[in-house]
Amino acid sequence: KLGVLAKTEHNEVAPSQHEMAPIFTTTNIAADHNQLTMELMQKVAKNHDMVCLLAEKPFAGVNGSGKHNNWSISTDTGVNLLEPGETPYENAQFLLFLCAVIKAVDEYQDLLRISVASAGNDHRLGANEAPPAVVSVFLGDELNGVLEAIENDTAYQGAEKTQMRLGVDVLPKFRRDTTDRNRTSPFAFTGNKFEFRMVGSSDSIACANIMLNSAVAESLRIYADRLEGAEDFESALHSLICETIRDHKKIIFNGNGYDDSWIEEAERRGLMNLRTTPDAVPHLLDKKNADMLIRHGIYTEEEIRSRYEITLDNYCKTIIIEAGTMVRMVRTQIAPAVEAYAADVAEAAASKKKVDAELPCSYETNLVKKLSALTDLIASRADILEND
Repeated sequence: KLGVLAKTEHNEVAPSQHEMAPIFTTTNIAADHNQLTMELMQKVAKNHDMVCLLAEKPFAGVNGSGKHNNWSISTDTGVNLLEPGETPYENAQFLLFLCAVIKAVDEYQDLLRISVASAGNDHRLGANEAPPAVVSVFLGDELNGVLEAIENDTAYQGAEKTQMRLGVDVLPKFRRDTTDRNRTSPFAFTGNKFEFRMVGSSDSIACANIMLNSAVAESLRIYADRLEGAEDFESALHSLICETIRDHKKIIFNGNGYDDSWIEEAERRGLMNLRTTPDAVPHLLDKKNADMLIRHGIYTEEEIRSRYEITLDNYCKTIIIEAGTMVRMVRTQIAPAVEAYAADVAEAAASKKKVDAELPCSYETNLVKKLSALTDLIASRADILEND
C-alpha cells in the first residue's frame, strides 16, 4: 500500500531473523522506502505484542543483522555505466567508471566506514557473515585479471588471448564470480553493480549513499578536468585508467576478509582499520574529507561538525544506556537468581547433614563455593562498569 516493492522474504541464520529485499530504485526514493520499511516492521511487531529488533548485534553467539546496499550509476536515459558492455566504446566507458569507483573507495575509505559507524555495528563487523571494518573492493578473478593486463600492457589470459587496449578490443562477458557468495567483502562488484555490505540493520542508507556518491563524483570531476583538455582522448583515457589501477590497486582484495593475515596485509598496504566508531568518526573532520564534501555542496562546514558531534553523542549515550541496563540486569535479575539457587543448594546440603552427618556433600559444597565466588566477581565487575 505504501508502494515499497520487495521480491525476497526468507528466514536467515539467527533465531527469528528474516531478510527482506526491496526492489532497487533511484537513491532518494530507495532511502525513503528503507525508512518506511523499518518503521512499518516495528509498528506491525508492536501490534502483535512483539518487538522488531533492528540492533546489529543484540545477542552474543548469534549472527548480527545488516543491509546490503546495491549501488550503481546510470545516465539520465537509464544506461547503466557499470555494465561491461559488448563494444569497444562501452568497454572504455565501463572501465573508466569502474576505475572512478575504485579510486573513490580507496581515497575515501574512511568516509565509507564513518557512514556505517554505530555502537551496534561495531560489534557486528568482522564476523557472522558481516565484512570486516577494513574497507576493500572485491572484483573477482576475471575482472581483476583484465585490470592487471591493462596496467602491465600485457595480453589478457582469458578464454582468448587478447591485448587489452581501450577503444580497440571487446571485453569478455563477465559472469558473476562464484566467490561473490563470500560475504566477507565490504564492497563487491556483482556483475553490473557494487554491493556495499557494511551498512548496519538500524542505519539509514542515506549516509552511505551520500558518501559513496560524493566520493565517486570527486573522482569523475578529476577525470573530466583531465580528459576534456586532452589532445588525444583515447591515449589520455588509456593512460588515466592505467594510472588509476596502479595507484589504487591496494584497495582491491578478493580473499577472505576474516583471515587475520588479511588485517596484517591491509595495514602493510596502508589501508585504514577503524575498528570502532570513536576511531572512525573524527576522520570526518579531516581536511581532505571536509573540503570534498563542501566543494560538492553536500554539507557546509557547520553541518559536518554537527554530524560529527551528533554521531559521537549518539554513540556515547548508547554505550551508557547499554552499560546501565547491564548493571540493572545483574543486580535485579542475575545476582538474585544465582544467590537463590546457591541458597537452595546449601539448604539441600544442610538437610543431608541432618539425616546423617557422614553423608557426602562435596557436589553441593563445591557448587555453593563456585556460585558464591562468581556472584562476588559479578558484583565487583558491575561496580566497575557503573563507576567507569
